[in-house]
Amino acid sequence: MDALRKQASKLREQVAKQQQAVIKQFGGSGYESSEVMVIDEVEMQMHQQLEKLYRSTRCGRDFQKEIVKAAEAFTAVGYKHIEAGTKLSEDCSKYGVENASDEILAKTASVYGDARKHVEKEQDDFNRLLFTQVLEPLRAMITGTPLEDARHLAQRYSKMRQEAEAQAAEVFRRQARVRESPIPENVAKFHAAETRMQELKANMAVLGKEAATALAAVESQQQRLTFQRLIAMIEGERTYHERVATILGNIEAEMVSEKQRKEAAPPVTPINHASGKTKYFLAEATHAFDAASEKELSLAVGDYVVVRKVSPSGWSEGECKGRAGWFPSAYVEKRQRIPTNYTSTEVY
Repeated sequence: MDALRKQASKLREQVAKQQQAVIKQFGGSGYESSEVMVIDEVEMQMHQQLEKLYRSTRCGRDFQKEIVKAAEAFTAVGYKHIEAGTKLSEDCSKYGVENASDEILAKTASVYGDARKHVEKEQDDFNRLLFTQVLEPLRAMITGTPLEDARHLAQRYSKMRQEAEAQAAEVFRRQARVRESPIPENVAKFHAAETRMQELKANMAVLGKEAATALAAVESQQQRLTFQRLIAMIEGERTYHERVATILGNIEAEMVSEKQRKEAAPPVTPINHASGKTKYFLAEATHAFDAASEKELSLAVGDYVVVRKVSPSGWSEGECKGRAGWFPSAYVEKRQRIPTNYTSTEVY
């Protein structure tokens, strides 16, 4: 029987040493998961709570890293967008200046070139928002001291728990030794093992509460900050697209309107008299008209206009107060009598 007891004792010692070796091999980092009850149910609940918080903060940190990667990619694409857009703006403006004779396309290119500058400014503003409102806060949280400190406390608790698990095996082994041979030396070693176990239990209770409080605070901060930064990114992107859409919508309307005005007021050959002179007539403006381009003529009610050309499209060309241009034909009425204060000699 004594031989069997000694053999069983050696076997337990070997198992305890193997457990410690495995713990040392795989317990170097992180928070180790375990379903073993080391001390009691209360400690087991603390262990499970810390394990859940540790995983949650790790997932939160990983999610923040993914958002940072996406924001960095958006920023990089944005800078390429600005570079290409700026080059296109310069090319359009250059074409508009060098090809002024091509009235419609040159004007359109110039308008678009100016508008692209505003588009690229909106892109630059969005890039700045991503950097200041998303990248900087999240990077600070990811590498911040509160997260590292809280996770370090949890890791310390995990290692202490592994030590307590090994110490429990040691207590069990010493207890078996006492049963086998209740000599004073074995009894003293058993009591020392129990004392050490009680110390570990007390330290674990304090460290567990501290780690749980720190991790819970970090978890709450992670969720709150990540939510705020996501909202900031969404609002910034929405504002960027809305402003760009407004800019592009305005220049498109301007381009189409300019083209329609050019096409609606084509040059018309004036009618000649038998005498060989061009037939002009005098008209009075009955409606005010504001010129929208250099080729149009602004009129005020009561202005007298020397009408030179009349187009079937509804536009007329004439001169008023030393200025010449096109205006809607319906905005003037032909006058049979020339006012006494009108001195032009080109009216027939």
